[in-house]
Amino acid sequence: MVFEPRNPDFEARVRSSFANQNLMHTMGGSIASIEAGRVVLEMPFNSAFTQQHGFLHAGAVTTMLDSAAGYAAFSLMPVNAEVLTIEFKTNLMSPAKGEHFRFVGEVVKAGRTITFCEASAYAQTDDEAEKKIATMNATMMAVTNQKGVKS
Repeated sequence: MVFEPRNPDFEARVRSSFANQNLMHTMGGSIASIEAGRVVLEMPFNSAFTQQHGFLHAGAVTTMLDSAAGYAAFSLMPVNAEVLTIEFKTNLMSPAKGEHFRFVGEVVKAGRTITFCEASAYAQTDDEAEKKIATMNATMMAVTNQKGVKS
């Protein structure tokens, strides 16, 4: 889908907000690409974020999917808005096994206040093709002038 951003400087704004997210730094997350209504994040494998079988933990996968979806929504919001997640549902389709992970967040429908998004997670190993490991449906909210929400 093609979306018209409400903020012509949306890419710089997404990058600035992402830079302020301590959790993304901790997890090694980075921005691979930004378009209006679509954000791709990447993360290298890190054993600090694994579960007992050595796979990337579902919480880590969900965290990255949430951020990809949230920033996709944020890219379409007006200059004075911030983004908060209202709800999400994650489907874990395959163990998160790989050396590198990619998380693609896309807006399905953008409203004035509520935005619906989908996100997908992919695992990449050195010797295998990229594999889809999880999906997310998420609802995001544009927040303006909310006490306690800093920009």
